[in-house]
Amino acid sequence: MKIRHADRREQITLQMTPMIDIVFQLLIFFVFTFKIVLPEGDFNIRMPAASGESAEESETPVIRVRLRAGENRNLAAVELGDTPLTGDNPFGQLQARIRGMIDDSAGPGSSDQEVELDCDYDLRYRYVIQAITAITGYVDPTTNEQVKLIEKVRFAPTSQP
Repeated sequence: MKIRHADRREQITLQMTPMIDIVFQLLIFFVFTFKIVLPEGDFNIRMPAASGESAEESETPVIRVRLRAGENRNLAAVELGDTPLTGDNPFGQLQARIRGMIDDSAGPGSSDQEVELDCDYDLRYRYVIQAITAITGYVDPTTNEQVKLIEKVRFAPTSQP
């Protein structure tokens, strides 16, 4: 029987080269298997330049939508071009008029039309989102599929009051 001496200890050394090889192999594996998923509700929105210049002009005429703020930052009026949209559901009227203007019977993504939103500075954000929702598409009640109308939305430069 072999007796170990208490004053003599064996040193254990770790081999670092195989560990580094495994780390690099795992890194390469995860990089190659990574799939980028597009975010849901991805809109093609162009914000105005910081200098106050308007965005690039498109080849097709731009549909202008104006959202006006009233008291307490609530929505006071919605205008499509020079036509005011009145009633209880101005965003429903906005969507119906845009559907009539672009003729969405050709299928989703068939329109190269662009919409410019001109919003008052102090308007509540939820009204802007409702306008974008009405402009970009709707759910077909017969098939329950989403139909896209206009994907290009840009904002007009705003000025503080």
